[in-house]
Amino acid sequence: MAAQVVDLLRAVAQLEAPLEELRALQAALQAVPLTSLREQAAELRLGPLFSLLNGNHREQTTLCVSILERVLQAMEPVYVARNLRDELHRGLSHSDDAVVILTLSQVGRIVENSEAVTEILNSPELLKEIIYCIGAEKLSVAKAAIKSLSRISLTQAGLESLFESSLLDDLKNVMKTSDIVRYRVYELIVEIASVSPESLKYCTNSGLVTQLIRELTGDDVLVRATCIEMVTSLAYTHHGRQYLSQEGIIDQISNIIVGADSDPFSSFYLPGFVKFFGNLAIVDSPQQICERYPIFIEKVFEMAEGQDPTMIGVAVDTLGILGSNVEGKQVLQKTGSRFEHLLKRIGHQAKNASTELKIRCLDAISSLLHLPCDQQTDDLLRMTEFWFSSLTREPLEHFRGISTQPFPELHCAALKVFTAIANQPWAQKLMLNSPGFVEYVVDRSVEHDKASKDAKYELVKALANSKTIAEIFGNQYYLRLRAYLREGPYFVKSVSTTAVEGAE
Repeated sequence: MAAQVVDLLRAVAQLEAPLEELRALQAALQAVPLTSLREQAAELRLGPLFSLLNGNHREQTTLCVSILERVLQAMEPVYVARNLRDELHRGLSHSDDAVVILTLSQVGRIVENSEAVTEILNSPELLKEIIYCIGAEKLSVAKAAIKSLSRISLTQAGLESLFESSLLDDLKNVMKTSDIVRYRVYELIVEIASVSPESLKYCTNSGLVTQLIRELTGDDVLVRATCIEMVTSLAYTHHGRQYLSQEGIIDQISNIIVGADSDPFSSFYLPGFVKFFGNLAIVDSPQQICERYPIFIEKVFEMAEGQDPTMIGVAVDTLGILGSNVEGKQVLQKTGSRFEHLLKRIGHQAKNASTELKIRCLDAISSLLHLPCDQQTDDLLRMTEFWFSSLTREPLEHFRGISTQPFPELHCAALKVFTAIANQPWAQKLMLNSPGFVEYVVDRSVEHDKASKDAKYELVKALANSKTIAEIFGNQYYLRLRAYLREGPYFVKSVSTTAVEGAE
């Protein structure tokens, strides 16, 4: 069969309008395993196929792309890099996006191969074409180019090629295409800078990081909103946070939040700035961040206490992130009655807000109440019990009521709240003393979709694996939980029927 493919490729080369042969070749390729194609790779002559891409015939181009996708998969990346360099070069500047995406997929294979990637690095013209693909109208083309350039930059040689040659000028030139393309380049720079301190140094020396920060702290509110997302990505790394701190950028972001009250357009960028500090707190130290930048926690509370659903959502998300570890919970606890009142408000929103905000509130509540077994001190257990009771009157029934609403996302989010507290003895006692609650937990007829069945199973698992559950629930309920766990999330009890002769 592979030999037939070789013959068909030769036939294509001899015809001027070979649509029938291309269709036959496409059909033949589908029946040939890649292993067989690899054995014939040396005999596959692809020049004619690449030449046919230059025509304006739509079907011909589509067929060639489909065939080349399959055939090139059978070739080693090193072979493609060494023998098809000119074809790759032409493919990257092709007018048809399908051809460009095909070419970039091969570049992607090459840059993943340590031997083949050197061939790309030795071809500055090819690298230049990849850079200009960032400016493509089609997002998938730009994304593929960014991915390839990011992968190339994992090596010292790649960093030098991009940042210590004329390619840096090409990168800066492509940024001038439009605002969208400029942000794409920033995305690439942040991706590269996040890899290591050395990578960050190359990026800062290029001047592009400084340019990003200048736009972040500039007067254009829409630009601020976009740039803060990229700076947040950089802050996920230790060396990135160190850079932002040493350069005074975190202080600048804090000062912008301070001045937001007098800015009528602050709603455009404030959510991103608050999220930045939320993420910073959780990857660093919630206590240190909240003590050094008190405006952060003040603004979160202010947003949560306000009337704007967008701001409430961001504040609730941030509280969930902040309270996801013990240190963050203790920071919130220190705010005293203000946080207690906020919990009541979040509990109210979880039942009465829009569906999207309800789910965000329930997710935040789950995060705030979750307490791993190895961190369960008497003080922390008292704290989570108090928080739970502060959410609303009879909170267990409150969330059970939400879980019975006919929306799978809400149902799952409410089950997550129960799962968050399931390993805490006070919650287990509440569940046992709530009429019908344990029966509800082991009742499989309530859940009808996969996500709900999975969420219920996680709740059962959290209860069944708790060290205190057998003592608190008693043997009968404990054994039912273990049976549910053993049977898995999708178990269906078989119903046996008996046929009676003569029955209708």
